Amino acid sequence: MELLPSKKVTGGKMRRRKTKKVRKFSWSAIKRALSSGMKKHHLHMTCASSMKQTSGTPLREFQSEKHVCQGGKSLESLMRITYTASDFIDRGNHMTPTRSPRENLSAKWREIHGQNDWENLLNPIHPWLRREIVKYGEFAQATYDAFDYDSFSDFCGSCRYNRHKLFDELHLTKHGYKVTKYIYSMTNIDVPRWLERPNTGETWSKDSNWMGYVAVSGDSESQRIGRRDIAVAWRGTVAPSEWFSDIKTSLEPIGDGGVKVQCGFHGVYTCKSEATRYNKQSAAEQVMQELKRLLDFFKGIRGEEVSLTVTGHSLGGALALLTAYDAASSLPGFDHISVISFGAPRVGNIAFRDKMNEMGVKILRVVIQQDIVPKLPGIIINKILRQIHSITSRLKWVYRHVGTELKLDMSLSPYLKQEFDLAGFHNLEIYLHLTDGYAGKKLKFRWNARRDLALVNKCSDMLIEELRIPEFWFQVSNKGLVFNSHGRWVKPCRDQQDIPSPFGEAPKLDFTA
Repeated sequence: MELLPSKKVTGGKMRRRKTKKVRKFSWSAIKRALSSGMKKHHLHMTCASSMKQTSGTPLREFQSEKHVCQGGKSLESLMRITYTASDFIDRGNHMTPTRSPRENLSAKWREIHGQNDWENLLNPIHPWLRREIVKYGEFAQATYDAFDYDSFSDFCGSCRYNRHKLFDELHLTKHGYKVTKYIYSMTNIDVPRWLERPNTGETWSKDSNWMGYVAVSGDSESQRIGRRDIAVAWRGTVAPSEWFSDIKTSLEPIGDGGVKVQCGFHGVYTCKSEATRYNKQSAAEQVMQELKRLLDFFKGIRGEEVSLTVTGHSLGGALALLTAYDAASSLPGFDHISVISFGAPRVGNIAFRDKMNEMGVKILRVVIQQDIVPKLPGIIINKILRQIHSITSRLKWVYRHVGTELKLDMSLSPYLKQEFDLAGFHNLEIYLHLTDGYAGKKLKFRWNARRDLALVNKCSDMLIEELRIPEFWFQVSNKGLVFNSHGRWVKPCRDQQDIPSPFGEAPKLDFTA
């Protein structure tokens, strides 16, 4: 700890003057004080070793201070940081792996997936459940990471990899699933001309966007989790037409009993056109056709237990609910249907909520307290109506959330900046970071959370400066340009197998690996 020198009194007699010592804190000074003050009981801050129990006066003195250091973090919160900037330097085999243990879930998978509405599993959270939530969140994150955002690309709006390479390219083979189907969507909304996609030639669609995929657990993973799991992952809002769909607030009927859902979400899910290459079938028809094919094979031919788990972030969370509703209504063969959504808005009315509960669909909504999107649509009117719930509880035009809520709090992570950032509050990687560190209500952030912290700044600037992780670091090298053999920087041709094709045959169902 550094102290500024006291002022000197000059001239005449030296008079005693009460001097005020000003303490100046810095991260390096704190680490020096800790290393010198804790010879035997010191704090390990590397990811190569586990956190040691600290017992000594110096740490308690630091934690009692109310001063604030760089980045708006108090000393108390900085003392809870397990990782420092030096932990993000590649040290090879000396670094701790980010993968958590993979326990056998076969005896408890129904409970983990909400058979009892996650009773006694959320507070404190069961570690098996936390890892399952992160797994499906990473499936949803893949829809962003593989999406071609480049407006100069001939394939803008498509997936950058074919389905056989998707999990390999995004390092998700660890989960033991295989992608069987890509899903494409479109909307029937006319957007301003300046927002339209540029001319993309004849190889890719001007109307459709890659919206998600269907994946199935392999044989070894199915044995570990106790059943054959079919996962559907939906992407959140990216394209301008999807933003226009999101801001619609009117409800439209989708079934009997007054069931209604937001018309914009339903439009993305059901829109189709014979004039398009990729959406002669709607996204709903594509995914239902694939689910029926997989169900017929694994349930009908092999006689296995088959579950459906649908996940998505933001708009993807809304589409996940619509998928689960359709599957529960039209595909009765599933042994269990669940939804794990992240930052999802309200989707339907009270009748929709009641119908989902009646069909036995289990829904876990992961939300961040500071995120505004889960409060939409109807952020103002629903807050007012909550005050007169006894009168409005059965109104068919009132939006209602469905399922069980897991609420996270940005302020609990010692690694995140405490700044107002609407985009950061809604970022899926931050959802996964907070989930990995969540222990329970009113409990501190887990010091032994293992998920890679650098992922937080993949598409944000939310990590504290002390970690020295670049903001928005995830991008295509050289923005897609390559240096060719003639000494020119050019746009490469996409591999033939990575060019999206609407005419691909259904894959053979071989899951022996």
